Amino acid sequence: NKHLPVVQAHDLRNLHLYEGDEEWIHIRDAVGDLTKKFLCLNEVYRDGFMIPKRFIGENIIHLPTVKTHVFTTTTGAMKNAFGGLLNEHRHWTHPVIHETLVDLLMIQKKIHRGVFAVMDGTFAGDGPGPRCMVPHVKNVLLASADQVAIDAVAAKLMGFDPMKIKFIRMAHEMGLGCGDPRDIEIVGDASAGAENWHFAGPFQKMTFASRMQHKIYWGPMKKPIEWSLKTVLAPWAYIASVIYHDSYWYPVNARGAMEGALASPWGRLFRNWETVTPDANGYPDVGTDTAQIELMGSKAFVESIGILGTCIKEAPEFSSRK
Repeated sequence: NKHLPVVQAHDLRNLHLYEGDEEWIHIRDAVGDLTKKFLCLNEVYRDGFMIPKRFIGENIIHLPTVKTHVFTTTTGAMKNAFGGLLNEHRHWTHPVIHETLVDLLMIQKKIHRGVFAVMDGTFAGDGPGPRCMVPHVKNVLLASADQVAIDAVAAKLMGFDPMKIKFIRMAHEMGLGCGDPRDIEIVGDASAGAENWHFAGPFQKMTFASRMQHKIYWGPMKKPIEWSLKTVLAPWAYIASVIYHDSYWYPVNARGAMEGALASPWGRLFRNWETVTPDANGYPDVGTDTAQIELMGSKAFVESIGILGTCIKEAPEFSSRK
């Protein structure tokens, strides 16, 4: 994904929270009585959970992308905290994912000095995201200190009513931000902010995997199967996801889903970033070589076996982690 060349070019420190001697703090010690206002996390994590201590008192910049999601319709700034604040057993929150995102935003507003988001809509993903979405070139960048507002504007651009998306509506009603586009001021390119991309959304062409997830978390398979996801048996779900997405869907479908985006100016910039030169207005020449998918077919399948091994090795049910 070329994170490393960017980090090296700008001499940034690349920190992985789950590696090394990172210090963690219990959520109740971090936010105090705010836990009494949680909508769901107290019930999901009876003994609480740990968050990185370094987060407390820091400014945070989220860098989400504009895309759809089979659990929440859209995903963006609010869900970007999911991986940072919930270090393990995040899948336990899937049945109450909307309430979880609201709780996480409350935590962020408590522990951070400031929260800002820059959302990448140069490509925007439609379809059964995030794993099986199809990217479309949209040439939009969003930025806001209001995490609810930026998610609402992104949802509106994709063609959805933000106030009908549960986590946006709940955060708006609780005063955590503004989710009603009528009350959000758009500055900069106002014409871009008025666009409607008429995305189909995540539910019209759901994959086999996403249909099964819905049945397990909210449908007829919830009672007989969901309990296993909170036991040592949980890695069956990780394994199933890798087999479907990495061993099957990606090797078979990725080229067709990605080729238009890879051949676009943004795809060429991605391919040639290390060798092209920007000026004051950006990149006047992004090169002619297009980005390529190097792992397809049997090569991607073989790579997926390695991913499967890492998935099993790193599963919290099998490893001793904080």
